[in-house]
Amino acid sequence: MKKIILLCAGGMSTSMLVKKMKEAAQAEGLECEIAAYAQADAKDKASDADAILLGPQIRFSKSKVEEACPGVPVDAIDMKVYGRMDGKGALAVAKKLMGM
Repeated sequence: MKKIILLCAGGMSTSMLVKKMKEAAQAEGLECEIAAYAQADAKDKASDADAILLGPQIRFSKSKVEEACPGVPVDAIDMKVYGRMDGKGALAVAKKLMGM
């Protein structure tokens, strides 16, 4: 089972996208755990993740997250994907990070 973590400023704005990503993963038959947290919780909550996606509002902190979670691939969610709450699109980014 893959673990995908979304990080944003407070952990709240990404919760709707998490729901859409879970629906997309289920439709694809992909077994994964997807959760959202505040960026401040990165080290505690995401250091064992298979992929970390950043909300567009914190894309500037990519290097800090990579430092807090060494070895975990990190990328920011495209603003359009995020704005549309496109779960399938966000899941595609995570899958690419995981080499799927």
